[in-house]
Amino acid sequence: MQQESARRSNRDRTEATRADLIAAARKLFTEKSYAETGTPEIVAAAGVTRGALYHHFADKQALFAAVVEQEAATVADEIERASPPALDARDALIAGSDAYLAAMRAPGRTRLLLLDGPAVLGRAAMDAIDNRHGNRSLREGLVAAMRAQTMTRLPAEALTMLLASAFDRAALAIEAGSSPKDYRVVLMALIDGLSPALPRAPRPVRTR
Repeated sequence: MQQESARRSNRDRTEATRADLIAAARKLFTEKSYAETGTPEIVAAAGVTRGALYHHFADKQALFAAVVEQEAATVADEIERASPPALDARDALIAGSDAYLAAMRAPGRTRLLLLDGPAVLGRAAMDAIDNRHGNRSLREGLVAAMRAQTMTRLPAEALTMLLASAFDRAALAIEAGSSPKDYRVVLMALIDGLSPALPRAPRPVRTR
């Protein structure tokens, strides 16, 4: 029993140290950027030793990857909370889209996920992170809409990537000061434009 308690206590301390490092790194990366943040600042902010940092992460880039992964998961969680299964497919897509734009307005988030993320980790690694989180949520919503026949059937992967890129570009523009309302109007028009065209009423037959 004592050994089990000791193992649990050690595990808890290890997890707490890792969480402290990620939290400290996130704050510094968003305030100063990845390039301008050094590992001595991170360990000082986390209140741990340099050895503790390298026990949990191979280097600063590996710590940054953990920060980005956690941030992407947070955004995906906010999207999923905003679009519960009770909503129909189209409404869930729109609610999730609004949740994404709102989530990306958290201070420093666009820098982490849309600027420093691809630059530091590379496009392939960033795509893999996105596909585990936000893109996965978007793809599931698109597939649900297509199955419900409220959206034209299209290749799901290509559609997910292109729509995700549009949302990312909107988030960057809004961060830079553009009108959130304007971008939302266009993004909603994109979603509605994917809906199947309504059948036209038959023309009346002319009789003589």
